[in-house]
Amino acid sequence: MTGMNRRSLLKTGAAAVAATSLGAPLIAQSRSLKIGSYGGYFENSFKEHVYPLFTEATGIAVESVTQPNSTDWLVTMQQATAAGNVPADLSLYARDTLIKASRIGELLAPLDLTKMPATQNLDGYFVFEASDGPLGVGAMSWFTAMVINPGEVEAPASWAEFWDSNTYESSLGLSRNYNSQFLDIVAATFFDGEATFATEEGIIALIEKAAEIKPNVALWWSAESQMEQSMKNGDVIGGQYYLDVANLMAADGFPIKPVFPKEGNPQDYGSWCLSILSDKADEAAEFINFSSDPATQALMSRKIGTAPLVDKSKTDLTDDEFAFVSGTPSIKPAYEAYLDKETFIKESWDKMLAGA
Repeated sequence: MTGMNRRSLLKTGAAAVAATSLGAPLIAQSRSLKIGSYGGYFENSFKEHVYPLFTEATGIAVESVTQPNSTDWLVTMQQATAAGNVPADLSLYARDTLIKASRIGELLAPLDLTKMPATQNLDGYFVFEASDGPLGVGAMSWFTAMVINPGEVEAPASWAEFWDSNTYESSLGLSRNYNSQFLDIVAATFFDGEATFATEEGIIALIEKAAEIKPNVALWWSAESQMEQSMKNGDVIGGQYYLDVANLMAADGFPIKPVFPKEGNPQDYGSWCLSILSDKADEAAEFINFSSDPATQALMSRKIGTAPLVDKSKTDLTDDEFAFVSGTPSIKPAYEAYLDKETFIKESWDKMLAGA
């Protein structure tokens, strides 16, 4: 959940707009909902911009619960569930953590989508279906993007151009983490996408292709600040970086430009999930329905800097507002492969990085 942790520190860069009316408030009742979200700026933005509108529209009071990254929160929820406690009715889970939770079982309650008609606005990919029904509905997303220094190179049409040493020798910055979605980029650019991860032979082919770019990499970054400084200094002229941060840097006058090449950029997302012990299924359904409304998705893009999970045409986002947080096409990471073949992928990737 690198992206979601990062948002706890991210300053806002989206344009301020008047909040859209999302319906008349219902008669106030003693109804409430505990909602978990990542702390700092991210949680504060929800408390300031999203929860009050939801309460105004429904009469349901929200208690904000600060949760850590998805992996740690899953452990917390496992322990709490075993003890019969409900730290939060609704929580945010990354897709890989949601897959883990579904495999563990007896942690998340199936969601009744008939009570959430606005979820029909979402692409079906963002509704996570398990054997016992839907366990997660997409909340918001974020992108890792191709970035370049527009003063040094023209925008590539394809990720494949980064392998050209005539242009990019010793000048790229790429993430050094095995699951940082660079392998997904390789799969989408040179192979059959996610299906390539199905076998160990396919994974080796991906890593061997990734190894071919090593002469062009000046920085394998492990901290966001490393790539930020290298772009600012001109030590690298391209690579992969977070779309929203890159746009913030560009707005501040630094030499960086996000690009959506023909293969697209990796898109990650978080989902709303209901604790199996929660007695707030109806209230949770109302919040998920509210969150899935295109007006709320646009509000979150403007106020929090997340990418909407509904088509741009369903929102009132301008072209500039949409481009600040999103783009097309998108690359879907191979979440299950990173879980099922974690040791093999990590060891093979680390061996590639350590090699000559």
